[in-house]
Amino acid sequence: MTFGGAADELDDDGFKASLGSTDAYGPHPQPPLFRIVFVCTGNICRSPMAEIVFRARVAEAGFASRVVVSSAGTGDWHVGEHADARTIRALSDRGYDGSRHRARQFEAADWADHDLVVVFDRGQERILKAWAPTETDRTKVQLLLSFDREAGGPSGRGRAGDGTDVPDPYYSDASMFEVVLDMVEHASTALFRQIEPALRQGSHQ
Repeated sequence: MTFGGAADELDDDGFKASLGSTDAYGPHPQPPLFRIVFVCTGNICRSPMAEIVFRARVAEAGFASRVVVSSAGTGDWHVGEHADARTIRALSDRGYDGSRHRARQFEAADWADHDLVVVFDRGQERILKAWAPTETDRTKVQLLLSFDREAGGPSGRGRAGDGTDVPDPYYSDASMFEVVLDMVEHASTALFRQIEPALRQGSHQ
């Protein structure tokens, strides 16, 4: 994975990373090293969980000002709404604050504004790849569990589910939100560990 310039090369994980000086989120004291958006269906359950958990991992490692983390939905049904109450509760029970989240829909500008577009199931993967305006943008779309070797990544053993999809808990009870958050925490940590070496290298350039 390459950081620090506008010209990128496809890395072993199948996505590109670039460094820009500004983005849709405004100016940064230093340009962001990495920009990631998590995309589920309505942006009220899975993707807010991942956004908040991944942002916590980034902050714990000292990169809060250098990594842009956001989330969105493929649909517009919940735009402007809070995260599902069960999402907020599950996050709160583990020390995360999901109360400030507001749902939004994935937009065309998100392709240029992000280096990685992380989805939760194969249906979303198909939708986002169909929407991608270029082949470069298609390579940005990755399944969250593809980064987790124990769940669905290379040599994975299928720790939960079918090893590919994070299930949508919306039509289930609160216990499923806990299961999904388990998967999101584990995979988000695995994803951060994969990009952390490049972040540390880029921060010294």
